[in-house]
Amino acid sequence: MIDLQDPSLDAVRRIARAVAASPPDRAGVVPRALLVGGYVRDALLGRPRGDADVEVYGLAAPRVEELLHREFPGRLHTVGRSFGVFKVHGDHGHELDVSLPRTESKIAPGHTGFAVSGDPFLPFEQASRRRDFTVNALAVDAVTGEVLDAHGGRQDLDARRLRRVDPASFPEDPLRVWRAVQLAARLEFEVDPETTSLLERMVAGGELSHLSRERVTEEWRKLLTAAPRPSIGLALALRIGAIAASFPELAVLETTPQDPEWHPEGNVWVHTLMVLDEAAAIVRRDPAALPDGESLAVLVGALLHDVGKATTTTHAVKDGRTRVVSPRHEAEGEAPALSLLDRWTFGDDVARGVLAIVRWHLLPGSLFYARERGELDDRSYANAVRKAVKRIHPVRWPVLLAACEADWRGRGLPGIDAMPFEAGRRFAAAVVSGGFDRAPAAPLVLGRDVLALGVPAGPEVGRLIAAIEDARDRGEIEDREAALTRLKRLVDDRG
Repeated sequence: MIDLQDPSLDAVRRIARAVAASPPDRAGVVPRALLVGGYVRDALLGRPRGDADVEVYGLAAPRVEELLHREFPGRLHTVGRSFGVFKVHGDHGHELDVSLPRTESKIAPGHTGFAVSGDPFLPFEQASRRRDFTVNALAVDAVTGEVLDAHGGRQDLDARRLRRVDPASFPEDPLRVWRAVQLAARLEFEVDPETTSLLERMVAGGELSHLSRERVTEEWRKLLTAAPRPSIGLALALRIGAIAASFPELAVLETTPQDPEWHPEGNVWVHTLMVLDEAAAIVRRDPAALPDGESLAVLVGALLHDVGKATTTTHAVKDGRTRVVSPRHEAEGEAPALSLLDRWTFGDDVARGVLAIVRWHLLPGSLFYARERGELDDRSYANAVRKAVKRIHPVRWPVLLAACEADWRGRGLPGIDAMPFEAGRRFAAAVVSGGFDRAPAAPLVLGRDVLALGVPAGPEVGRLIAAIEDARDRGEIEDREAALTRLKRLVDDRG
């Protein structure tokens, strides 16, 4: 049962009482307010709930608007009035969508190609038929707590199954392909065979091409950020052809092999799904460490980190054995990653983080093993870490390390889950001890230092600053005092 006394439902209870006390607009139709949609589904599953949605039956739109204005003066938005939809800013920071039952008629391609008509006197069975999946077609009477289930949603909840409501109207909305993908992952549900066949036919018919980037992005955002194991949704998307249809740069990873010694789990697609699930666990491990935008960059970066392997993977003889190798796949991955990012609207900040991950996800591990082999001493290792932090700026180094850890753990090596990520620990220690996180891109000398030595303003000032930074990156100078000495020598040599 749903706890109707939950404080988050204060506004719902007020509406339900006001609706129930209203005289009917049509004889024999008792006005009532129903909780509908994802809130009901998640409450019955015992999952955390989002904002509630309410459908009002038995009252015409002007009566509903009048009732809402009376109950929530100054907090009602009527921007969706023509569709019979109102938005209430309720107590405790909760938003509430209040709508009339409605019908939808397909009039054009895509997710928005519908004529919508509100009808408060529709029977619940007919009104709920427009919904996508049976588990989203459940409703609860907000006064009595009665659960309304016209399409077998309770049974599907118990079976942990996604099943279409209306096989005739379901394919009319192509966004339902991506909704199925993200819901299957978020709920960890199976999609029933008939619904899977419908999704396959929708994809094969080219329906996904009618969707806007913004709509697709929102479904992918839910998949990546709200699913404990996004791999469940991606496996479904691959199976029904949606990855090949919309993101072929990812689909080809399924046929891209990896060296079994380093990657016993299999091909690059299998590895990518494992890395993505590890990234989802890492960003949840300490939510305060990575704000939302950075967490999303880690997740998208995990998804795209190895896209360069599709064009660089080959065979080479190493130590007398033929091995699978992917030389320069990090650098070669930048172009396909940019192409993929252009089909989403995650924003520039996320894109910068993703590209930093694609290009440099092997670097912390490479530096660690170089130090272990004695190729770098403490000083040269610290300088290499400083260069790495400077190189990815303004992307913060914890973003890169989170993705690197996910990449390291996302392999089929026995016991790797319990192993400490030493490459990341050492990298982080070097950043903190060197203060590289405070000003990673600040040069040791500034323009005023060059001008003070008598160099006139102009391009030469920038060239001298760059020469000092190059020497710093090579490990020849470490601090400002040495930089000023080198600068004076460079200026004197000009003379």
